[in-house]
Amino acid sequence: MASGVTYLVFLLPIVFSFVFGGAVLAQVLQEPDRELNMMQFGEFKAPTISSKSISILGLESQYTTSEPVSVQISVTDDEFDCGDLYITIYHSTTKEVFTQSGFFDQCFATSNSVLPMGDDFSELIDEPGTYEIKVDISDKNQKESLSVKGKFTVK
Repeated sequence: MASGVTYLVFLLPIVFSFVFGGAVLAQVLQEPDRELNMMQFGEFKAPTISSKSISILGLESQYTTSEPVSVQISVTDDEFDCGDLYITIYHSTTKEVFTQSGFFDQCFATSNSVLPMGDDFSELIDEPGTYEIKVDISDKNQKESLSVKGKFTVK
C-alpha cells in the first residue's frame, strides 16, 4: 500500500508535467510564424549590410563642451522602412558608452524623410576627448541591419 501512495504522490505529478508541457508546446508551435530552433545560439550571425545605404548628416569633426552633437540619419534602402534606429556615442579609447538612444518604428520610405522621424537626436558632451558615433537601423523583422560609424572630438 505504501508503494502505491509513493507512486501516486511522486511519479504521477512528473508524468502529468511532461504531458501538460508537451500539450502547451504543441499548441504554441501551431501558431503562425512559430518554430522550434534549439541551435539558435550556435548558428547566429549578425547580418550587417554595407554602410553605402546609410549616412550620418550634420556630424561635425569638432565640438565644444557647450555645443550639442546633433545629427540626422539618411537611409536610402526601403527594406529598412519601419525599422528600429539606435544611435550610440562612446569614447574612442575606452569604448565606454557615453549615451545610447533608440527610436522605434521609423517609417520613412513614403515621405522620403531623414531620421529620427518626429524627434531629434541632440546630446551635450561635457568631457573633452575623442568620441565615436555608431548608428544602426534594423528592418521591421529584426533580421538585417545597416550600420555606419563616425568620429569627432570635443574640446
